[in-house]
Amino acid sequence: MEIIVDDLSGPEIAGFLDEHVQQMRSITPPESKHALDLDGLRRPEVTFWSVKDGDDLVGCGAIKRLGPHHAEVKSMRTAPARQGSGIASLLLGHIIAEATRMGFTRLSLETGSDAFFLPARRLYEKFGFEYCEPFADYRPDPLSAFMTRTL
Repeated sequence: MEIIVDDLSGPEIAGFLDEHVQQMRSITPPESKHALDLDGLRRPEVTFWSVKDGDDLVGCGAIKRLGPHHAEVKSMRTAPARQGSGIASLLLGHIIAEATRMGFTRLSLETGSDAFFLPARRLYEKFGFEYCEPFADYRPDPLSAFMTRTL
């Protein structure tokens, strides 16, 4: 598998991300959905990675700069057919290493609080993320879980 910085110009990643946004919309009410669309991910403060297995796009993730030393994990997704195969762990490890290399000292994230998101929360816990109060522009939301870790 290969993890590459993606400029988000290809139709494959656009479709992959559209599926992600549509899935989040089907699970989460609009006021609690925080997934970035393609334009939001193309902003200069975002670094986006795709995970390829040969020619197959199997995962993605990003970080968004919040300040000089603080970034947010965004758009973590594994292809449904490949969930549970270690792609998310591989990618999250890469994101943490890259965030450290970029000079960030803190990574934070928002994910869902219901049962659907339990595997994601367990993954983040495994990588040392701890629950925290809302950060950046987030507000308290019973459908959101906020997590952070020091790098």
